[in-house]
Amino acid sequence: MLSSSPYVVVGAGIHGLSTAFHLARMLHERGVGSGEDIVVLEKTGAGAGASGIACGVVRNNYFQPAMSDLMRACVEVWESDPEAYHYNPVGYIALGPDVQEPDLVATYERQERIGYRSTLVTGEAEVDAHMKALFPDWRAKGVSVCLHEHQGGFAFNKESVRGLLRKAEAEGVRVLTGVTVTGFELAPDDSVRAVVTDGGRIAVGEQVVVAPGPWAKEFWRALELPERIDVRTPAGDVARDQPMWTYWNLQEGEITVDPAMFATASGGAPPVIHLDTDAPLHTDDGALVTDELWGIYFKRDRHGVQGGASPLVVEGDVELDPYPSTSDVDPSFPDMWCAALSHAMSRFEGCRPSYRTARSGGVGAFTVDNFPVFDFMRPNVYTILDSNHGYKMIGVGREVAKVLLGEHSSLLYPFRFERFATGDLHPVSHSPYPWS
Repeated sequence: MLSSSPYVVVGAGIHGLSTAFHLARMLHERGVGSGEDIVVLEKTGAGAGASGIACGVVRNNYFQPAMSDLMRACVEVWESDPEAYHYNPVGYIALGPDVQEPDLVATYERQERIGYRSTLVTGEAEVDAHMKALFPDWRAKGVSVCLHEHQGGFAFNKESVRGLLRKAEAEGVRVLTGVTVTGFELAPDDSVRAVVTDGGRIAVGEQVVVAPGPWAKEFWRALELPERIDVRTPAGDVARDQPMWTYWNLQEGEITVDPAMFATASGGAPPVIHLDTDAPLHTDDGALVTDELWGIYFKRDRHGVQGGASPLVVEGDVELDPYPSTSDVDPSFPDMWCAALSHAMSRFEGCRPSYRTARSGGVGAFTVDNFPVFDFMRPNVYTILDSNHGYKMIGVGREVAKVLLGEHSSLLYPFRFERFATGDLHPVSHSPYPWS
């Protein structure tokens, strides 16, 4: 075990490795160091947490301006080396009912302003025609708006993490696995002077980056930060004593079918599809599943079709060690998701027997407003707390590297912790998902 390092990164998931890789490059380019000045500490293996079982969807369907701007930068990183990142730029389609039309129109207009390529279709008949041109058996009801992103798509989770790992190590970054961080030694000025591990202490020369994924609450405690906070709303009201962290179970699964059966009319790879509608949802045998707003997402995968629905709040304590290898899905989820697939396209009718619980999903740690916190939480400790938006946001590490070297990041600034005290919160959409 080494005794010191200028830069210590905790966590070898998508954020930790992206930060290490981009920081190493910038140190070298500026002639102020190299990748050998960076060590990444990982208690298990690269991608052993949420990054390794992420659904892999990459999209910019965000109603919040700050999220949209940041995701444009993240998609640039995905597009910079699709082979290494195992990125599939198939596009992304978001479909919604009348209540979501203003949100998707605003999102499209913002995408136009920032140069993110997409097409907007409005009107139930027009949306139906657009989707039938891609999928002749499209039959979803209650859909009056479609935002078709021509950028975005999905990446294969573990392969992309391994690609980042190779890039970081090629720059000289040391990635130490099997090393558990147990705490931090604080200096009188509240900075961290050493990271404490089960193999000894590592003195910090410059900066610590904490990229813990779902272990955010544990590291929040280790940094002696408040577990409950007051939150000021944009209107000036104050919600007192709110829990900083809430856990959600992601609801995901797959149907094991020939992946080629989910293709476009021309035989090409299909975009990722996110369908929200308020049309009543029934199983194939006619049983009512729900008559309220519902939504699913799905994409072609190596073993069939993979996707999910809105997550569920976890009550009580959460066990994260080892990190769940499959979603702790609600018993009703498989029926709902398969019924929704059938509602969308006739090719999925009768797919329920093919359902399998996929090795995806897991548990996410969400902040009090469900959006990330990217900020210094100690004078020399930068925290990447992604609130389960994480995997798609591969470009956050590039921005963090700039901040560590003294630059201001206008993309990360809206996600500072101070927003909870100032009321500078992100706007809320009509989506049933906590991350939209």
